[in-house]
This record gives sequence, C-alpha cells and structure tokens, in this order.
Amino acid sequence: MRVLNIGSLNIDYVYEMPHFVQPGETLSSLRLQINCGGKGLNQSIAAAKAGLDVYHAGCIGEEGLFLVEKLAQSGIHTDYIRQVEDKTGHAIIQVDPSGQNDIILYSGANHALTEEAVDAVLARFSRGDIVLLQNETSCVAYAVRRAWELGLRVALNAAPSDENLKQVPLEKLEWLLVNEVEGAYLARTQEPAEILRRLGQRCPDTTIVLTLGGAGSMAARGGETVHVPAMTVQAVDTTAAGDTFTGYFLRHAAEGGSLESCLQLATAASALAVTRPGAADSIPSYEEVQAFLRA
Repeated sequence: MRVLNIGSLNIDYVYEMPHFVQPGETLSSLRLQINCGGKGLNQSIAAAKAGLDVYHAGCIGEEGLFLVEKLAQSGIHTDYIRQVEDKTGHAIIQVDPSGQNDIILYSGANHALTEEAVDAVLARFSRGDIVLLQNETSCVAYAVRRAWELGLRVALNAAPSDENLKQVPLEKLEWLLVNEVEGAYLARTQEPAEILRRLGQRCPDTTIVLTLGGAGSMAARGGETVHVPAMTVQAVDTTAAGDTFTGYFLRHAAEGGSLESCLQLATAASALAVTRPGAADSIPSYEEVQAFLRA
C-alpha cells in the first residue's frame, strides 16, 4: 500500500520568544532557527517514520530545494515535486517558554498546484492506495473528488480552517482529522462530543478524529466513539505535534487498527515530538514510539 501526500512544503522561521508579541510591541527573539516545514512535509516524514511507503507531490521555488533533500533523506519518493516560479511557501513561528506556538503562513508555491498536475500524479496510483491532503495547497477540493472517483482512500487534515474548506466534499473522505479550532469551524460548535456527532451526521462513512491538546483525542466511526487521554510530558515545542499525530494515526488506520489503538499510537508519537525542538526534526521513529509505549 502506498501513500500519496499532495501536501505543502514550507521553510519555517522559528523565533524563540520570551512571550508572544503583542499589538504595537517590538520584541527581540531569544533565538532563530530555519527549519524544513509545512504540514505536508511534516506529515510525509511522520508517515514515513511510522513505516508507510510515502510519495510526496507539491511545488517549491528555487530556494526550497533543501526541502526535497530532507524528504528524500527520510525515505520519501520526491519525483512528483515541481519547481515553479513562485517563492517557496514559508511560516513565521513564535515559540514561547512553555512550548506553545503561533504561526503566520505565506502560501507561495503551495498554491501553484494545478488540476492538471493533480490528475497526472493521481494517475500513477491504484485503487486502495491512500491520498493524504491538508488545507495548505491549492486544488484540495478537486483532489478529494478525483481521488475518490479513482477508488483511492482519502485522508484530510483540515488545517488551517478557512473558507476553502467549504468547497471540500468531506463525505468522500475515509478519514477527517481536525483539532478543536478546525472541528469547531466545520461543525459550528465547540463541544467535542457535539463536533463528532455533527461531523458524523454529515459524513456517515468517514472516521472523524478530533485532537484536544491536553485533553487528549477522540475518534468516531459509525456508532463507536473513543477517547484517549493525553500523555504527560515536558513540552519544548508543539509545532509538529498535530502532524506527527496524523502520520502515525494513518499508519495504524491503514492496517485496520481499532480506533483506540490508532489514537494510542498517535498520542504517544505526538507526545514524544513535543519534547524536542523543531518541526520535522522532532518527529520520532516508529521504534522510539514503541519503546515509549512500553516504558
């Protein structure tokens, strides 16, 4: 089974701050790191480290070639990444002493993806393969529809939450993964159980996964709902927590794992990730996650 991630590729500028900058305030950073990032890149690396056979499709500018090298070093197939005239997408990330972050995104080349390019890459995959998407590129709604028509299994991490999500046929997804903000945006309620209920009604054949930060995570499929608590760790940087969760959840879900065991594996992986600085570099290997679960 192969995973095609039609996903974003970003350069992350990570500023360690004494606190988040307030309106009108000028504040010196404690440290700057320039990292590989983008939800797409992070999720490809997480899925690969979890043991899946991952292909990445997307767009970069000429200054983003090191992102392709990073993916290749992680064992990911990069033949479907195109260099375009636009600047590579990037993110400006503030991280406070508690490990919390806020992020400003510039889409850049991530929005140079065309329907023709989506068709060309989907044609290389077969019924039963998995297509993974996020909401940081163009053509997300189109890719969901075409992948579904071709009999591919589609997973969407609906982040970030914006107007583009209204065009996405969520009912064609096999897996929909959201955090509290994204779930509230799609379901028009902030109560976790109600988010799952409303999204489940809208997408009766979709597994809905809701991450809740310190409150753990929940998943619902059919009439089954499962909650798994968060693990207590000392957080250093939460930037790639959700992406790590997505990659590891998908690995076990693709194997036919139960909702509870999928959440447990993904929770352990994301807990390990937040104890390390950086985004892609913080994602643990499958062996590390298994050892953590046994400890």
